[in-house]
Amino acid sequence: MTYHCLLRTVPLQGETTSSLICRIASRYGMEAKALQSWWQWHSYQPVHDGGGGRADAEVLLNAAGRQLLASLCGVREDGLARALPSWERDDAKLPAEEGLPAAVWRIGGAVAGPVAFGCRLCTSRRTGRAERVVRYTPRWQRVCVRHGRWLLDADADQPLEYLDVALLPEVSAAQRRWAGVARRAVRAGVLPERVFALAYAVVVRWWEQALGWERETVWPRRLHQVAGGDAGGDLEWWRVVGRDVVVFPEVVAVADALLDPGMVELVWRDSGAGRPRALPVDGMFCRRLGELIGRGWLGPLAATDYGGPLTSWMGAVIRQRRGAGGPPGYDSDPWWVRQEHQPASMAGQLRALGKEKKAPGAGTMWRTAVPPEQRALIGSLIDSAEEQLVQLRGVQSGPTADVARQLLRGLGRGGVCAKGAGRPGDGWRAALQPRVSWAHRDRPSIHGPSSRARRQPATAR
Repeated sequence: MTYHCLLRTVPLQGETTSSLICRIASRYGMEAKALQSWWQWHSYQPVHDGGGGRADAEVLLNAAGRQLLASLCGVREDGLARALPSWERDDAKLPAEEGLPAAVWRIGGAVAGPVAFGCRLCTSRRTGRAERVVRYTPRWQRVCVRHGRWLLDADADQPLEYLDVALLPEVSAAQRRWAGVARRAVRAGVLPERVFALAYAVVVRWWEQALGWERETVWPRRLHQVAGGDAGGDLEWWRVVGRDVVVFPEVVAVADALLDPGMVELVWRDSGAGRPRALPVDGMFCRRLGELIGRGWLGPLAATDYGGPLTSWMGAVIRQRRGAGGPPGYDSDPWWVRQEHQPASMAGQLRALGKEKKAPGAGTMWRTAVPPEQRALIGSLIDSAEEQLVQLRGVQSGPTADVARQLLRGLGRGGVCAKGAGRPGDGWRAALQPRVSWAHRDRPSIHGPSSRARRQPATAR
């Protein structure tokens, strides 16, 4: 079958195939579903828990399906292959028969990396149409410098496509600075994305602790700015949505510091060099790191955050310097980010926040709230309690024992919420509440009575 293009639709670099199909349909004045019916689908379109379609949904095509898409948009297949990261990705569900255009739905993040919204103003400038575009974009390229926008993850169920950072020049400056940091990483023989991932884990860990830092003023100011001036009663929501842009300058600064041989030397000297000793609270490395990110007071806090990604990096650096790294593995790799140190995504946090609002405690899993170094201890205590219950089975039975066993099994999985008779999670939840609020410049507390309405979905100006 031969297809003829009437209106040419050029793909944008890094665009998802699904985004391109939607733009082609819009160009022809069609609904996306009407155009999608031209392919034979072998899976269902991904949706959010609430039922809405996911913006980060991706499409994989067989050879006939790719030929059809090239004909519809009027662009040669080799041009589409250069622009669309998922163009030639194969899938076991795609049929092998020739001549039948077929497609499968997938999640973009599982196909070719992080997915974010594109800048509608840039899209309008390039194509003449202010349309939504979804692209594969790493976090160090999320700033549209031309229009002062931070482009948000496309995998979350929330209405915003970007946050305004026009009045935060340090965010754009950090993106320009990252190019030099990436070159330094390559010269050091490290993949830039691994350096960024470690620095991101370190700074997000600080972000999670920062509500209790009375001397922290930079991040609250930025958060209020990206929230339109005042996060108001939506502090929890804005702390999730605005986290990555607010901490981005510090992430780049920490990545640059970790690649500095002089900083590595400070770690070595803090460890006692040839005479091993425990890392001091007032160590030169952490003190200097705090100064580099504009927080001279942060050094002792960072040095005593045992079990975090920063101290893990320091330990691996020291072991390498002493020649005691052992066989290859994450313990001997300074740039390895353990699973428990990997920050939760915006989408995951918003899902938990939504559950928490619907049923207090439903979105709180103790394994996500308790620091990693304490999880093993708590898990061990739960296991011991379960063993004691097993020994008592022959002595005690009935509803009370059954409830106790069920509760401990749930706690062991990290899935028991703070609700129900006795509210067993109340103690932990109270202990985890911040001691202080982030003060606003014009108000005594961010938790004041007024609440700013959440902004509407971003559209072209």
